[in-house]
Amino acid sequence: MAILVGKETRVVVQGITGREGRFHTKLMLEYGTKVVSGVRPGKGGEEVWGVPVFDTVQEAVEQTGANASIVFVPAAAAKDAVLEAIDAGVPLIVVITEGIPKLDAIDMVREAQRKGIRIIGPNTPGVISPGKCKLGIMPAFAYTEGCVGIISRSGTLSYEIAYDISSQGLGVSTSVGIGGDAIIGTSIVECLELFRDDDETEAVVIIGEIGGDEEERAAEYIARTQYPKPVFAYIAGRSAPPGKRMGHSGAIISGGYGTAESKERALRKAGVIVVDNPYMLGKVVKDRLRR
Repeated sequence: MAILVGKETRVVVQGITGREGRFHTKLMLEYGTKVVSGVRPGKGGEEVWGVPVFDTVQEAVEQTGANASIVFVPAAAAKDAVLEAIDAGVPLIVVITEGIPKLDAIDMVREAQRKGIRIIGPNTPGVISPGKCKLGIMPAFAYTEGCVGIISRSGTLSYEIAYDISSQGLGVSTSVGIGGDAIIGTSIVECLELFRDDDETEAVVIIGEIGGDEEERAAEYIARTQYPKPVFAYIAGRSAPPGKRMGHSGAIISGGYGTAESKERALRKAGVIVVDNPYMLGKVVKDRLRR
């Protein structure tokens, strides 16, 4: 079953004629993802890798039945692109773009929530359900089909941990990069809710990092609902100094809040198995599931 994306996903690529859009469209097609259309104003009627290009998302949806969008539009124009996809009724929008102004991101997320549309990101590597659909920029070789759901704030760490989990013979049901910015469309808690109801997912791995309160909110949810599946976690940024942004715009300790230690403490209290070494996650998950 997996979550968010599968074999039924039909993708429109916003910004398909740009360098990144063109490159990753090719990789998604090679993976088997159903990329059915692209959008670039003024380029309607052209093709990229055999994919028809339209001037608007509305045209793409009406003519190709696209039900998911991936956005490779530069930060200054990303808000308009996302709002266009929302207006066209695309139910899932994956926003790869990083550096989107915070107020733009707030507007995007609020409008999506108002219309019942899900945004993944911004600043996300995307979503992959191995063997079914790759809607993002992650390296496909790191993922094999399996039973572990991944929720991550870090792109690179999610690839490495997915590879480790796959190497242990467990594989991944779906991996969701929720995004590294301070404002994101889908939270860890929302992903946990989706994985809870997914028959393919036996366990969930949370890859967190310093800054914000996503992990603490997840811990509260897990404890309150007596989450029925085992949850594992790794929090990056243990040695990060307060007040200094570490990579992602959301990865910053402010006022002594959002430290790795505070997140680990909350998760452990909720019954989550927290590991100090990300490269031990695969073995720990395997030992817990196969004992």
